[in-house]
Amino acid sequence: MKKNRYILTAILSVGLLASCSKSFLDQQPTNQVPEDQVFTTADNVETVINGTWAYAMETFFTYSVPGFTSILRASDAMGDDVAVTTKYGLRDAYTFVEMVDNTKNRVSAYWTILYKVIDNANSIIANVDKATGDDAQKARLKGQAYALRGWCYLTLASFYQFNPIVDPNAKAVPIYLTPTTPTTKGNPRATIKQVYDQAIADLLAAEPLVTGYNRGDASKKYKIDLNVVEGLLARAYLQTQQWTLAQQKAAAARNGYPLMAGADYLKGFSDVSNVEWIWGHPQTPNQSNASYNFHFLDVSDPGSYYYSFMADPFFKNYFDNGDVRTQLFDWDTLPSQEGYLRYKKFRFRDQTALIGDLVLMRTAEMVLIQAEAYARSGDAGNAALKLNELRSARGAYQYVQNTGSLIDTIMIERRKELWGEGFSLSDILRTNGTVVRKAFTSYTGGDSIIQVPRADGTFKAVKAKGHRTLRFPDGTVFTPQSKYYLFAIPLSEVQNNPSLNN
Repeated sequence: MKKNRYILTAILSVGLLASCSKSFLDQQPTNQVPEDQVFTTADNVETVINGTWAYAMETFFTYSVPGFTSILRASDAMGDDVAVTTKYGLRDAYTFVEMVDNTKNRVSAYWTILYKVIDNANSIIANVDKATGDDAQKARLKGQAYALRGWCYLTLASFYQFNPIVDPNAKAVPIYLTPTTPTTKGNPRATIKQVYDQAIADLLAAEPLVTGYNRGDASKKYKIDLNVVEGLLARAYLQTQQWTLAQQKAAAARNGYPLMAGADYLKGFSDVSNVEWIWGHPQTPNQSNASYNFHFLDVSDPGSYYYSFMADPFFKNYFDNGDVRTQLFDWDTLPSQEGYLRYKKFRFRDQTALIGDLVLMRTAEMVLIQAEAYARSGDAGNAALKLNELRSARGAYQYVQNTGSLIDTIMIERRKELWGEGFSLSDILRTNGTVVRKAFTSYTGGDSIIQVPRADGTFKAVKAKGHRTLRFPDGTVFTPQSKYYLFAIPLSEVQNNPSLNN
């Protein structure tokens, strides 16, 4: 294996372990920890954990790839309900020409982020027990490293191969469980079942080690505690169709995190202190690279530069009158955006500094996992109760059994509630589904003309704009199990790991 292979960046590389203070959000990064001191104390291991998290979330590869949460943006851009404009950023992921191409920067960036975090987690797991310091701190750090590794393998399983329901033996990505060096030989691709099994095993190993850990106030919500681990397990069990375990872990994850009030839903999804956020990435003026994601998500603030995540006009039809979420829609009248449907869910928390916190896990998602797991296991009564718990909090009509498919209703509710949070493509893959996009036309098949209000009280007739891409790049219609849904393994990895296809 060659030294420039992506996962083989040495554990002490300046880019990965430019060490941070115990709370990387509180202070500027300090100097690099010398190699012979990295794992000598528990406090230094804490530095590695913080530096790894900062690397994952804050590293710019390009302006369109500002850290890990760019993966979530690509997932939604490749789905049903986000109509991406022609502006810079996610337009090539949206049209399915980017993630299938192993020469693209975004493809390399995602692989690099995930495997560098895995490599750091492996080093922590291998060395933390030998460090001096408080045993409880060391146990917690080891648990957080297991959780980070499990989170990365769960992400890899979600996007690099079809769900195991299609073929559990399909080759996915390599698994590494020990630290790599520049001479480490590359591993072959494991099966998709093996990758999911590893993710779950890591998260189960993390559970007892983080139990009892109190991360403190909302500014520390980026740290992994038991609620976060339970939430990641709930996702993993949902994706592997272990319904009872999925609903049990989802119930545990949401413990202590109530659903937010309706008014809070309208505040911009950019504040980690929201009572419903279980896991999130805070931003400050000095630690704000990840905030660049809002330049794609925020379609209403004047400071937002790209504002490219518009809503498919058909998406609005899923919402009931009185649902608080309907207040987030309006038609855009800006000359360059005229006729697009804004969905103003995300807004910069600070329009002057242009920063906003990033959501990673919410109670609403856990409620929906409970509802889906109950429904798919045949418990319609409890499924409806959980679905209606969320719908009631949002002011939507209550679901009444036998008035429509319960599973379909829950899946639509996921799309409504989790829009823009990164679940679109992964939900399509885990359910063996397909992208569905339709042209937004009038009943005669021509342009759909809408009347949009202007500042002076008058209205202007404009052509409504929906999806620009209605087929795959080769002209074929959207179908399940398409190669265009899967993230490619970067060319550099293919070239430098001869074991990859063994």
